[in-house]
Amino acid sequence: MDAGRGPGRAEPVSKGTRETRESRGGAQRPSSVRKARKSQTGKFVAVLVAIAVIGGGALGYAYQNAKKKVTTVDPNLPPLAARGYVEGDTTAPVQVIEFGDFECPQCGQFAVVTEPDVRKQLIQTGKISLRYFDFPLAMHKNTWPASNAAACADEQGKFWPMHDRLFAGQEEWNGEATSNPKKVFMAYATGLGLDTKKFEECYDAEKYRRQIEANKAEAERRQVNSTPTFVIGTKMIPGNLPFDVLKAYVDSATAQAGAAKVPAAGK
Repeated sequence: MDAGRGPGRAEPVSKGTRETRESRGGAQRPSSVRKARKSQTGKFVAVLVAIAVIGGGALGYAYQNAKKKVTTVDPNLPPLAARGYVEGDTTAPVQVIEFGDFECPQCGQFAVVTEPDVRKQLIQTGKISLRYFDFPLAMHKNTWPASNAAACADEQGKFWPMHDRLFAGQEEWNGEATSNPKKVFMAYATGLGLDTKKFEECYDAEKYRRQIEANKAEAERRQVNSTPTFVIGTKMIPGNLPFDVLKAYVDSATAQAGAAKVPAAGK
């Protein structure tokens, strides 16, 4: 799910702290008894903290590694139930799918750091196409409005410029920065040269909500459980992939696709 928040790591749910107070009625205890009690309590708390740290670390390690597990995709899966947003030639040898969340920091890091190289070296050279499905996660307060803004920009042919602007500006509009991200998105629409009146009407009406829900449902259908997650050939790989790692998966998928086209001997 995301990081700051590392790849594939769910954000912890914060819980309110409860205070318990002992009643102070009756005679006070002797000072020596109070000191002994305080010492025992301190040791007990220290033991609990140690157990929590060790146990929590072990669980976190197991959870994180489970989420990073690469799985094999059934090549006979039915066609995509949602269309997503495509960049590149849809007849390219390898079709890469990304399931992302606009408010996910690891998705933002991939978009800002890695995706420019993916475009230049893989998409623009015709080696792959990239299909993006937004997978808005419940933990992110403003991710649905961001998907809404991207869909309305797509209506005017500017999905990818808005996609890039949203990820580059996460700190300006995310749930920690504002409870009213629309103002930020309107500024982005203006900067991208969109018809802001049409954009605002689309945004307010949530015109493409069903499309976003379909993209989310596609992720759930494929049992995606963290963002970003990529499907490359027959492999589904969770986590923010560095360019060299992603390219290695692309090269493997390209070779696999090429081998499948070679007729068997004698045929």
